[in-house]
Amino acid sequence: MALKRMSKEDMPLSFGAFNPVGHIVIGFDEPAEAEQAVQSLLDAGFDPEDIVRYSAEEGASEMERRLASASGAAEFGTEVRLMRRYKQLADEGCCWLVVFAPEPAQARRVAEIAREAGACIAERYGRLVIEDLI
Repeated sequence: MALKRMSKEDMPLSFGAFNPVGHIVIGFDEPAEAEQAVQSLLDAGFDPEDIVRYSAEEGASEMERRLASASGAAEFGTEVRLMRRYKQLADEGCCWLVVFAPEPAQARRVAEIAREAGACIAERYGRLVIEDLI
């Protein structure tokens, strides 16, 4: 099954929990860091459609909404734990990028760019595992 890019209007879910397989969720303390990462991603050949941006307010609101609708079955995985962490960071002012990077080489490049831009968290969502990149 081919993976597709997420958008704000079409967020990938599993049992109601945020689960963007093939994407990397990156958090930044400062919007300027996120913008630096966006420019570096574009320079590295990623398409604008590969990058979904969330302000701290958008991220907090979205995670709050998703946490309220996640099923009890979602509690067994790491998705809900990460959603709580994302909500906490967003409440503290963290902004977010969600980058479509389904191939290992793409994921390595995204992780490198995230580190260089000063990301505070980066999680790669695979089919079975969520990998901490930072």
